[in-house]
Amino acid sequence: QVQLVESGGGLVQAGGSLRLSCAASGRTLSTSIMGWFRQAPGKERELVGTITWNIGTTRYADSVKGRFTISKDNAKSTVSLQMNSLKPEDTAVYYCNAREVVTGTNYWGQGTQVTVSS
Repeated sequence: QVQLVESGGGLVQAGGSLRLSCAASGRTLSTSIMGWFRQAPGKERELVGTITWNIGTTRYADSVKGRFTISKDNAKSTVSLQMNSLKPEDTAVYYCNAREVVTGTNYWGQGTQVTVSS
């Protein structure tokens, strides 16, 4: 089992920045891909970006490329999402995800609200 706890959400004006963190605990994450997803009201959950736990390869959704950055701290077992130049359309509940590559098992955090005002 993997436990994920997000923090750092809040209210920010358009153009501002927020940093989300995801603290992971439980079984080893060395064979996992960590990701951030988001879900806006009335919409499906969508992928924001991912990072491989072992070597840190990242990929991002087109909608956030150049604005969002995912990073990890292996020593602290945390994954962060730095969000810059935020737009009202970035408003959503953001979820941390860990997916075990071998088994395909997904683990989710409880989510943290991000609201961007215009």
